[in-house]
Amino acid sequence: MFLRCGRFSLPLERPLVMGVLNVTPDSFSDGGRFFERAAALEHARRMVADGADLLDVGGESTRPGARPVSEDEELARVLPVIEALAELPLPVSVDTRRARVMREALAAGASMVNDIEALQAPGALEAVAASGCGVLLMHKKGEPATMQENPRYDDVVGEVKAYLAARIAAAEAAGIARERIVADPGFGFGKTAAHNLALLARLSEFASLGVPIAAGLSRKSTLGEITGRPVGERLAASLAAALLAAQAGAKILRVHDVRETRDALAVWRALGEVAR
Repeated sequence: MFLRCGRFSLPLERPLVMGVLNVTPDSFSDGGRFFERAAALEHARRMVADGADLLDVGGESTRPGARPVSEDEELARVLPVIEALAELPLPVSVDTRRARVMREALAAGASMVNDIEALQAPGALEAVAASGCGVLLMHKKGEPATMQENPRYDDVVGEVKAYLAARIAAAEAAGIARERIVADPGFGFGKTAAHNLALLARLSEFASLGVPIAAGLSRKSTLGEITGRPVGERLAASLAAALLAAQAGAKILRVHDVRETRDALAVWRALGEVAR
């Protein structure tokens, strides 16, 4: 199995590590730290040196309670960074839900779109289909500003799977080849801690979607609820969650701590080699 992202073809024999690069003043984990272009580029290069397989650049915070920014502001944040990173020997993803931002980021050198709305915005399917980029289709219930206000499901795993299956079908119908598609159950996006744990416990069931699965649990509030740790002290919990997701078949792990995640995965893979 491999994932096609523009000029890149990524083998999926082992889980890939996607490093998070938030060029925002208000993201839940590192808001403001990499808002300035120089700081963002320095952090991106550090994540590459630490072993990132992909970088994910976002210019709009989608943390619970976040308010949207204008398209122009989002573009002003992400385009200079994507242009500067376009020559890296690995795919650069743009984390956006807006078709115009997708188009301009792809023109600036992005090789992947990570969309929390799974290409539902007007023009989003067409923007991705017109390129050869990869796309990450995520499940989200509600809007970031209110999505954590008592989200409800009758069957969280079944409902999330059905939604993702429908969005994969819509993407394929628009001309996006399956080898370009990744699905993400959207941990923390309109889900309680119990919902997130149910999804993680049954993550292996998402293999039936027929596309690689991504998991983004790094530093999230569910880990804080479990451990009682603030966001800056959730490294150990994040590594445990990443390993559990990898064991369940996740092919892309979206993380803040690239080096530590790579080390944890190396130990896990070494044990797997011995067990063979």
